[in-house]
Order: sequence, then structure tokens, then C-alpha cells
Amino acid sequence: MVVLPCPAIAQNITISGPGDRFAPMDAVQNSRMDFNLFLLGSRDSHTTDLQSPSGSVSKLDLKAPGKARREYEQGYQRLMRRDLEIAIEHLAKSIAVYPQFVAAHNALGTAYLDQGQNDLAHAQFAQAVALDDHLPNSYLNLGCAELALKQYPAAEESLRKASSLAPLDIQLQLALAYSEFVNQDYPALLATTRGVHEKKHEGASVVHLFAAGAWEAQGNLSEARREMETLLNEDPKSASADRFRRLLEEIKTQQARREEAKVHPVQRVTVVSRVPAGPTPEQAERQRQLLRQQEKQQSQIADAEAAPDPTCVDCGATIGVESLSDHASASGAKEPGGTSPRPTFRMSVDEVSLFFAATDHRKSVTDLAASDVVIRDDRQPPSAILGFRNESQLPLRLGLVIDTSESITGRFAFEQAAAARFLQDVVAGKDDLAFVVGVNNSVLLVQDFTPDQALTSRAVNQLAPGGGTALWDAVAFAADKLAAHPEVQPVARILVVISDGKDNSSATTLKQAIARAQRGEVAIYTVSSQDERQDDPGTLLGQHALKTLSELTGGTPFAPGSVRHLDHSLADVQQVIRGRYLVSYKPASFQRDDRYRTIDIAAQKDGRKLTVFARKGYYAAAPQPASDER
Repeated sequence: MVVLPCPAIAQNITISGPGDRFAPMDAVQNSRMDFNLFLLGSRDSHTTDLQSPSGSVSKLDLKAPGKARREYEQGYQRLMRRDLEIAIEHLAKSIAVYPQFVAAHNALGTAYLDQGQNDLAHAQFAQAVALDDHLPNSYLNLGCAELALKQYPAAEESLRKASSLAPLDIQLQLALAYSEFVNQDYPALLATTRGVHEKKHEGASVVHLFAAGAWEAQGNLSEARREMETLLNEDPKSASADRFRRLLEEIKTQQARREEAKVHPVQRVTVVSRVPAGPTPEQAERQRQLLRQQEKQQSQIADAEAAPDPTCVDCGATIGVESLSDHASASGAKEPGGTSPRPTFRMSVDEVSLFFAATDHRKSVTDLAASDVVIRDDRQPPSAILGFRNESQLPLRLGLVIDTSESITGRFAFEQAAAARFLQDVVAGKDDLAFVVGVNNSVLLVQDFTPDQALTSRAVNQLAPGGGTALWDAVAFAADKLAAHPEVQPVARILVVISDGKDNSSATTLKQAIARAQRGEVAIYTVSSQDERQDDPGTLLGQHALKTLSELTGGTPFAPGSVRHLDHSLADVQQVIRGRYLVSYKPASFQRDDRYRTIDIAAQKDGRKLTVFARKGYYAAAPQPASDER
């Protein structure tokens, strides 16, 4: 349970200058932000999920003795009520009993920051990071203290680290943008603004105010004006909308004056956030909530399993047919929430490149030849087989998504140990790379692409359970990350998901997550951590969702039945991964008409029919105008 003093920047921002006079645009680059907007206690609907006590949990905190936890809980409640002196007393006692209590260090730092004792706050947050360096909220807290101390370069570094650990959290990116703004790192700020704007960013429109200041500081009033117009278009009902409009008019005036070579005097701008105090009431009737979640998940499964549309409705994001010359370089997947670009065709003959795996009674078959395989594309045999090889020859790009939600708490230790051993076994080639994502309410990139088994194992072992489950968000993010990694040769893109399949926090649907994986040629292998002996409708739904996710992306679902059998299932995953094949062929009667074409693959060996895992089809995207852009 970690307390955040920086819930990021809420929508209700006002701008004021001396005497409440309107401040000209020249002063935006020198403005400051009132630290009320960073204090714990905001329950604005647009704050980060990491603000919640279960948003990001340290494994060390699970070992806290009862006395330390009781002192912490009393201190936390006092802190939420702004009874700071008593909160500090309880939290200090908690740390005295258990010095490795990361949440207590963060909470104590919050209390100090709320009192204006910024040096003491910084020391507590730095200690939280030193104890556990994979928690984004600790870096967020540290960055807030550094902002308060006007250590702007350090604040930007801390908030960039927080954002890298929780890459889908828009409010973290907004906090990062503010740090870049006050540090006058304008190129970085503009890049962050573009990233925020490309995604769904309700409540984060104020990032355009910072961008306007950056453009103005670089003498580009036209772009500053455009950013302010975007801000007003996105958030016309902001509490500061009238002042934003006056600021926009001032930019226009400055443009005219600059044309006349006149300089407008500068005034300081203060940006103030009015943060509502007090926590929101917890949702009542837990059982009704669970039923609603189950109904939602059932609907999403049905939507994902429904027959594909006859023609593509979003063929700008179509996959499946590309020239082999582009196979290694078509890695243009955008960030989560965006649309992947259409592959570029450089050859006159269209080819389908398809990965599949074959098993015989769940044992991988690794010695198939092209003659053992029968392919039907749109119910017709290909006009030509152009290539066939075992994928064990290809470098591995592996993403591992681990469910760290509260629902798997009792099984997490087994899940964690099995995952660490799996990574050590499977990422063994000299060119193999892997990354690790933990998911509860938030998506945490705890280890980026690396060939180092020690780093991936360490990342897995640092995770701790708590919070809800944004599983489909994590799957979509990881699939995009695999697809976007630059390659100079064909690689095997594999995503392994260890979860009970119970999603209750995602903005992304199951169908959208599957589509993102299909676009990036990512096969998803799911391993259920659920105990099948539990008589729970949610268990069956979770396993059904995982099965759908795997089968529609060309992967394989594994349901060991008990978390204690995870090792065995992950060993099966490893065997299937290393037994996959890459086949390329020219489809017969092929036309780029945006129509969905089915794929069916059958295989046999020594007279035995094999079980084949492959994607079910693709849209034949209509050609786009030639472009050199990727």
C-alpha cells in the first residue's frame, strides 16, 4: 500500500497573475504550479490508478509484522484526514518496527511534503526507491519532492522513470510533461505531449498549455496558438476555459505585435489547481459488482469469438499479407490506443507469412517438412509454397505478462517462482530478448527488453500482489511493444500471459487486445493460474477468456488445474514455442479487396493427425497510395 503525494494534474486548473489580471503568453515558460495539486487526498476522477493504496505494491511490505502494519494503517488514516502530526507519529513508529516498510516511507514522505518539510519528504521517498526500485509511485513521489525543492533536472529524471515503469498511465505522463516544462526541456516536453495526445487522454488536456509555453519559449507563436486552440477544443468546459480563451487572444495579439517588431511586457503566471479533499465512498454491494464484471466479461468473450466481418472496417490496421522483404521491418505499431499502420508492399507478388505450432498429444512436433502440412487459404490451396522453416532457428522476442492483482494473492508465490524459472530456461539464445510486465490496476513495465536472465528474474521477484486487473490493457501494450521493436531479420514474437483471466479494470476490450496481437503477428500463450477445484463461475469465465485470447492469436492455452502445476505447463509452453514453424506462400485467386480470408492448416506425421495452432485468417487489405513513410 503506497501513498502518493502527486496524483498528477487534474482538470480544474486556473491561471492567475498579479492582481488577478490576465497574464500574457510570454510568462507561461516561467510559470510555476501550486503544489496543492500534488498533495495526497485528491479523488478527482482523472487521477492515476497508482494513487490507490493497492496501485503498486512492494514485496517487502507483505513481510511487515503486525505491529508495524497497525501503526501504518493508523498513520495512513490520519494522513487521509490531514491530521499530519499524529500521522507522522504513527508512521515513524511503523518504520522503527520495520525499516523496510516501503509504503510507510512513502506515506511519511507525503505527510512531510504536505507540511512543507520538503527535505525530510525527499529523504523518505529516496529511501523507498532504494528499498524497491521497481515501483512507479515511489519515483512519482520522489519527483514531486524534487519539484518542491526546485531540483528540476532530478525531478524530470524521477518522473521519466515512473512513466517508463507504468507506460500506460496518462497522468504520470502529464506529471512528466510538467517536470519537462519547468526544467525547460522543451523538445522532450513536445514529444511527451504528442504521446499523450495520440491516446485517450480525458483529464490531461492541460498538457497542451505546457506545450504552448514550450513553443512560445522557442519563438513559435503559431504552434503555441495551435496548442491553445487544441486545449480549448478538448476541454471547453474547464474551470479555466475563459482565461484560456483570453490567453489565446493574447497569443494572437502578440503575433500581430511581433510582426510590428514590438515586444510585449512579461508577467508571471501562477497555475493553481483546486483539488477536492476527502476520499470517495467505496463501492457498495461487492457481489453485485462481481456479477456485473462477469456479465461484462461474458459479453466481451462473445464479441471476440463472433465471426469476423466479411470486409475490413479498419484496414489501415490490417495484418497478414505482406512481402517477405517487409517482414523484418514492418514494426510500425503505434502506442496503445493508436492504430497500427498498413504494411508497405515492395514486391509485385503478395505473400502470406504464417506462424504455426503442431503437437501430438500435447507434445511438440519439431521435425515437420513442408510435405507434412496442408494449407487452405480462403478454402483454396496456395498457388505456391515460398518458404518453410522451423522457428527454433529464429531469435526469440518474448513478452511475459504476470497478473499481480489481489485475486491471485494466495497463488502468487507459486506463479512468481515458476515464471522466473521459465524465463531462465526459454531466453537462452544469444540473440533472444525478453521483457516483463506486471499488471493489476496499472500496467507496469518492470523490465524492458534484455537478454539478461538475471534482470528478468529479478524483475519477476520484485512484484507483489494487490489491486484489480487491467489484463487486456496489459496484453495490448505488450503486443504493441513486441510489434514495434526494430528488427533486421525475422524473429519469433511470443507473448506469455500468466493469469486467472479475470479482467475488471481495462479500458481495452478482449477483442481489441486480440486485434492488436493479430496486427503485430504476436502469438499469445496463456497459462491459467486458477484452481479448477474452486466452484466459482468467474473461474470458468476467466479460463474461457484466456482460451479465446490464445486460440485467436495462433497460440495455445494451458490450464494446469492447480497453481502448483505451473512449472509443468510453462515447460509445455517452452516446448511449443521452440517447435513453431514459419511458412510463407502465395495465395491463390488473391485480390486486395479488404475481404476476410480464412486460413486452415492441417498436419500429419507418420500417419498421425496432429493438432495445429495458428491464426484463423486475415483481411486482404486494399492497396494504399505509395508513401515512403513507415
